[in-house]
Amino acid sequence: MAAQRELYDAIVIGAGIQGCFTAYHLAKHSKKVLLLEQFFLPHSRGSSHGQSRIIRRAYPEDFYTQMMAECYPIWAQLEHEAGTQLYRQTGLLLLGMKENPELKIIQATLSRQGVEHQCLSSEELKQRFPNIRLARGEVGLLEASGGVLYADKALRALQDAIRQLGGIVHDGEKVVEIKPGLPVTVKTTSSSYQAKSLIITAGPWTNRLLRPLGAELPLQTLQINVCYWREKVPGSYSVSQAFPCFMGLGSSLAPHHIYGLPSREYPGLMKVCYHHGNNADPEERDCPAAFSDIQDVHILSSFVRDHLPDLQPEPAVMERCMYTNTPDGHFVLDRHPKYDNIIIGAGFSGHGFKLSPVVGKILYELSMKLTPSYDLTPFRISRFPSLGKAHL
Repeated sequence: MAAQRELYDAIVIGAGIQGCFTAYHLAKHSKKVLLLEQFFLPHSRGSSHGQSRIIRRAYPEDFYTQMMAECYPIWAQLEHEAGTQLYRQTGLLLLGMKENPELKIIQATLSRQGVEHQCLSSEELKQRFPNIRLARGEVGLLEASGGVLYADKALRALQDAIRQLGGIVHDGEKVVEIKPGLPVTVKTTSSSYQAKSLIITAGPWTNRLLRPLGAELPLQTLQINVCYWREKVPGSYSVSQAFPCFMGLGSSLAPHHIYGLPSREYPGLMKVCYHHGNNADPEERDCPAAFSDIQDVHILSSFVRDHLPDLQPEPAVMERCMYTNTPDGHFVLDRHPKYDNIIIGAGFSGHGFKLSPVVGKILYELSMKLTPSYDLTPFRISRFPSLGKAHL
């Protein structure tokens, strides 16, 4: 007689930051959890690799700022458990024209949510940050709690914590079939597993898993050029010089945000990137042709030349990252429309890393049929009416 197959409380597909935090919350609540990852860890194929991400409370939407209020203590708790620094407070400087509507909305949100911040005039900015050159009429908003998350260290800390809490992590195992039901069955390249619930956090591969289940989300996969720029004088834009993270809000020249982090990862190099990229297939991302469209690099070069005079205006190092964007830039945190024990976390649109402690908690709550801690209206699949019934 065949041996009784082990039944997990939950299987999580995708060991990026969202999947890891989901598995972490499940394991913390003594759930039997299996985390599956198609690539061998660590890898650089998705959206969670690299050494740094910005953390901030500054958002136009109240709901993200509210979620961030819970994220900071969870990051601190993980840091404490891992015994390694995962967050560095640098402050976050938002730059924009005085009349920029987004800047005004963010400031109003921070005020409403009681988040410490300072509005800086052009003169004050020049005094505080002499190595930033401003356009006429440009002002700043400084959010004190902004800073840098050490991304690769955070992923490693979470994967270690999941194992220590009794969770199982299988990397190098690609999912080839999902059979819905109670329990749900997941077949991989090397085995087959069963669980009471399934959470899909597969980034750019989400729709590949959903299509056979009769669902498809309006996700756009973009390849982002992650650019590092050489300091003319090493250390001039470094954390040790109290240089902050920054975000340049959209202008006619650059419709999407430009963001930067003080130099640290590569000594003498500062990370300055454009919050947008080119359409890409996650399977094809290693093709050299993917660098052919570098309009974003031209946008960044002129920003660096105009605003950061102590950097060389051409990138010294270029890496790649994937974004999986939704039409409105908000996440998808919801149940499958037909199978309520299949949960989807997707469309993190290039700003999900900092929010992953709470995203993981919400996905854990959905998978265990608990009342979610947050209003999930902004994150429901049903907000995409154009999908029509054919996609669901």
